[in-house]
Amino acid sequence: MSIAPDDVSVFRQARLLLLLATVKEPLDAERLGIYDFLAEHPLLLARADDDPDRTPLRLAGFDDRNVAYASPAQRYATAQLHLGRDVAALVGRGLVRAAATGRVTYRLTTEGAAVADRFTAMYAHSYITAARIVIRRLRRMSGRKLREGLRQWLLPAPSPVLRDLT
Repeated sequence: MSIAPDDVSVFRQARLLLLLATVKEPLDAERLGIYDFLAEHPLLLARADDDPDRTPLRLAGFDDRNVAYASPAQRYATAQLHLGRDVAALVGRGLVRAAATGRVTYRLTTEGAAVADRFTAMYAHSYITAARIVIRRLRRMSGRKLREGLRQWLLPAPSPVLRDLT
């Protein structure tokens, strides 16, 4: 029996460190969760065949089939169930700092940035590529627009096999 990486808390926490290192600004939990999910599944955001971000994402190893076995909405809901515990664990270890300035936001500590800098796996490089694209595309969206977009991105995409039949 194999364990999926998303089922391993240290893997999810490492991704959050990479995301916070990439964004370089405090994020609230909602935006942190959305950015992380879309950086993990960036082709939900760059769906169109002619989207200019598809090629760099495909070259980084992302594939439309990654979310084929479970609906994107179901995978997002499951990811959100882990987010609070994962962020709390990172705060508890002193890798992330929480600040309450209207909304609670999270940012890397110096130690957290040092840990994120030590990740060298190919997946880390692929995830950073996707995170940069996600951040560039979503950074200026208001919270309301981000939630509206998320509803669209979580809709199941037509299967490439079925798309080829039309």
